This record gives sequence, structure tokens and C-alpha cells, in this order.
Amino acid sequence: MLIDFFLGLKQAGLPVSVKEYLMLCEAMQKGAVIFDNYGSVDEFYYLSRASLVKDETHFDRFDRAFAQYFKGVESLSSALDKAFKQELPEEWLRKLAERLLSDEEKAQVEALGGWEKLMETLKERLAEQKERHQGGSKWIGTAGTSPFGAYGYNPEGVRIGQDKSRNRRAVKVWDQREYKDYDDNAELGIRNIQLALRRLRKFARTGAEEELDMDGTIKATANNAGYLDLKLVPERHNNVKVLLFLDVGGSMDDYVHRCEELFSAAKTEFKHLEYFYFHNFIYESVWRNNRLRHSEKFSTLDVLNKYGNDYKVIFVGDATMSPYEILQPGGSVEHYNEEAGSVWLKRMTDFYRRSVWINPTAQEHWHWTASVRLTQELMGGRMHPLTAAGLETAMKALI
Repeated sequence: MLIDFFLGLKQAGLPVSVKEYLMLCEAMQKGAVIFDNYGSVDEFYYLSRASLVKDETHFDRFDRAFAQYFKGVESLSSALDKAFKQELPEEWLRKLAERLLSDEEKAQVEALGGWEKLMETLKERLAEQKERHQGGSKWIGTAGTSPFGAYGYNPEGVRIGQDKSRNRRAVKVWDQREYKDYDDNAELGIRNIQLALRRLRKFARTGAEEELDMDGTIKATANNAGYLDLKLVPERHNNVKVLLFLDVGGSMDDYVHRCEELFSAAKTEFKHLEYFYFHNFIYESVWRNNRLRHSEKFSTLDVLNKYGNDYKVIFVGDATMSPYEILQPGGSVEHYNEEAGSVWLKRMTDFYRRSVWINPTAQEHWHWTASVRLTQELMGGRMHPLTAAGLETAMKALI
């Protein structure tokens, strides 16, 4: 079993070695993991990752390979098979039914009447409700039309206990979610991304004189009566400085591959590149590692102070969210923000005069979403689609 697993990891592009494989085997032989309880699969996952993965940037690749391999294994052992087939516990907000409503039914579901009313009502329901609830239109539960809960529908609600977004209408999300860093080693499927980014290049010769100056050498040799006189110049480098802010998680899951291509191309083309992640909109903090995003955050004000206004700024996101997240203090779906997202974006664009927003959503759909129109207005019209042509115009706007 472990040999096939090891070969599957290598096939997925992970730099695993025989020495690390033998270490994992030795740990298994000494009983580090015993397949006799429901937690054994998770224990084996952490043991194998600790033994085989040397760089945390490969964690996501390992997760995908691990999931793909064990999804295809029909029989490991009776105990391990039991772990896969265990019944889910009865949880407060477990998904019991997926309720599908017609467009006419959805049109009949009305919002509670604004942000303040929504939060006030949620507090009242939390205080009054004493048991689990399914269906209906009032209590916090599943598969209903209540503004609070999971796996139902409401045009303006608070999502609680749902694994991912469905209708993308929640104004608040109370779930612990894990995002993954974009892989900057993703193979580029669109060569035009690199070609478009090159428009932003600004070359300058800096550093030690290590490159042969052919024209200077010929001229100096001729002036030296034919005796060779070598002339060297510093190597030419792309001197442009770029700050890249990437939206991750939620509705951006639909565009992971395209964003990885863009991220990989940017890492290749720009020597002076700094990048940060955000979710939905810019607020008072950003982060660099999605696994540690709750503990290792960077103050947005510190970013403004550290990186000068000679940097070019590129925001990448679909700008698809509740307008509350942009205009309302406390509107973030994940935390309480004392200042509205629009305030932070204005600070950024006022300081970094050369800034653009790249939107992976098809441009013909932008006018259907209020938050996209609002973001485009806040950016002064500097929103461009994530296409070859869109990147060309974006790079021109940054020059």
C-alpha cells in the first residue's frame, strides 16, 4: 500500500525520496499509527506529511495527492475501511437536506431590512433558540429560508455551519475556513499572460560589472590600435516594483487555476515583487500564508509605510460580495472591521497612484453585480478582466 502511495506522490510532482519513505515505514512498524480508531486516517495523514514533505509550500500539493490516492483505494484493512465508512455524528448544523427553490419562490423570500436589523435579530434568535432546527423561515438551522443557518436560501443572511458558498449572498460568515496559498510553480497554460506582464518592465543596469559590452569593447579596441580592450557593464534587471494583493477563498475558488497562472507569471517576470492575500476586500490587515492567516497578519498601515509609492499595485479578485462588506464598518464576513473596506481601498489608491484591479469574472457579467460596480467606481474605472487583452490594458495603465 505504501509503495503505491509513495509513487503517487512522486507522480504528483512532490520531491519525495526513498530515505523519507523508509522513515515513514519505520514509524509505521513502531506503531506510530494504529488503524483501530476513527482518527487513524488523520493520524496517518499527519505522520506521512511530516515524514515526506520537506517544504510547507508543497502542503497543498500533498493534500491533493493524498485525497486522490485514498479516494481510489477500495480496501486497505477492515479497520481502515471502517474509518472511511463511519457515520457522521449528529451535529448542531449538519447538512440534512439540500433545499432547491424555484426562481419564483426565491423572489418571495424577503430580506430582514438592513444590516443593523439583521444583526439584532440574530442576537435575539441565539438567545431564544434552545435546540437544533431544520427547515422553516425563522430559527437558526438547515435547509430553510431563515436568514441564519446553512444549506437553504435567503437573499441577505448570515451563513453558519456550511462548508462552502452556494448562492454567494451571505452578508456574514461564521465558519472556520481554510484557504490555500496560490502555487507559484504552476505551469503556465497561457503564454500570453507573461507577454502581457512584460509591458510593465523597466530595465536598468545595476550591480557589479559582469556583462560584456560588445559595442564598448569594439570601440575601445579600435581606439587602442587593435589591442583587445574588454569593457564590462552591469547586468540589466527589471527594475519595476510590484505589490500584488490576491483575493482567496469563497467565490474565488472558481478561479484558482487562472490566478495561479497569473501569480506564477508575476513571480517570473518581476524581480521586485511583494504579495499578500485578502478575503473579498481590503481591510486593516492582510496575510502571506493562508494556513497561518489567523495568527500571522500584516497591518495594512505597515504595508503602506514599508513599501514606497514607487510600487505599482495590482489587486486580483472577483469583487463579488455583499455591498455591506465594502461600505459598512463591521461588514466583513469574517471579523469586525472598525473602518469600512472602501476607506482602506481609498487609502491604498491615494498612496499608490499606479494601481489596477484584475477581475477573473467575465467582463460582460460585471454590471449584474452591485459590489463589482461599486469596486470599479472606487478604483476610478481601473478594473480590467483577467484575459490577455485585459492584462495588456492593465499594464499600460500602470506605466
